[in-house]
Amino acid sequence: MQPLNLFYKQPPKRDSRFPYDRYLQRLNRIVKRGLAPAGQMRIFVNLCKGLDQIGVPYRQNDYDYIKQHPEELACILGKENVLNKLPWKNPILYGPNVYDHPLEDPDLLERLPIKRILIASEWFRKMCEPAWGPLIVLWRGGVDTDLWTPGARKNKPIDIILYDKLKKNDEHHRKELLSPILKELHRRGLKIVVLQYGFYRETRFRALLKKTKAAIFLSEHETQGLARLQAHSADVPVLAWQPGGFWKHPAYYPHKVRFSPVSSVPDWDNRCGVKFKGIDDFHERLEEFLDALGRRRFAPREYILENFTLEKSAREYVKIANELR
Repeated sequence: MQPLNLFYKQPPKRDSRFPYDRYLQRLNRIVKRGLAPAGQMRIFVNLCKGLDQIGVPYRQNDYDYIKQHPEELACILGKENVLNKLPWKNPILYGPNVYDHPLEDPDLLERLPIKRILIASEWFRKMCEPAWGPLIVLWRGGVDTDLWTPGARKNKPIDIILYDKLKKNDEHHRKELLSPILKELHRRGLKIVVLQYGFYRETRFRALLKKTKAAIFLSEHETQGLARLQAHSADVPVLAWQPGGFWKHPAYYPHKVRFSPVSSVPDWDNRCGVKFKGIDDFHERLEEFLDALGRRRFAPREYILENFTLEKSAREYVKIANELR
């Protein structure tokens, strides 16, 4: 079997406050989050694990080889730091770690021989469709279900993990959404742990999931939402904020792009938990969620095992790649 040619490198940090402070940013991230792969890198690592499981060989970042074989498919999972590394002659399978919006590189399809673009969710596909149209294929990264496993059902000391992915400067939602939610949870006497996105280690998240009965996820939108899927793999049901509305990327909204609706839970069914739109329906949905939780009506791990295993994700990736080879 011909090996896949995989290319990925974590996008570099940019200096933000003074020259070379990107190195301090990297050190700060390691201190807060450790060295475990996260986000985009986790998708790449999980794909490699899935390919290992199904026995499909691959090369990682072998630029010398790919330059010598311009007829072979280049599978680029990295962003512009990988896209711009070579004057690519190879046919390219690009994604799912793509640009935030096609406007970042309007000449992409003329500049590079891209044959397919992988997108992780339907709402994001619709936003990119005017520019990338028939090249887009939906593909979701897998979850390591052998790593993210359930804890013992009895005697879980935490009632709810509140996963806070609100923007740091989003004072409106912190005041009008987060604070009332915390107040209500405390009023009910629930034992809660708050995890803020970007400020926890993967090992701690995994350990906490084994000890909790449920989770609340606060995120305005997700292209896939790997942390939530990891929670589901640990058999943790979720009460998820699903506000919908516009894609409010500060570089694009509202002056360049006005796209709606986005989704914070792009892959979901009733086994996963309950969704709420805002603080107006939070109390009703919380009551519904806790009642169903007590009756053990959720089965989130079952949903993950049906749809998001490393093996299933890898086989779908190989199928897409083989169509281009």
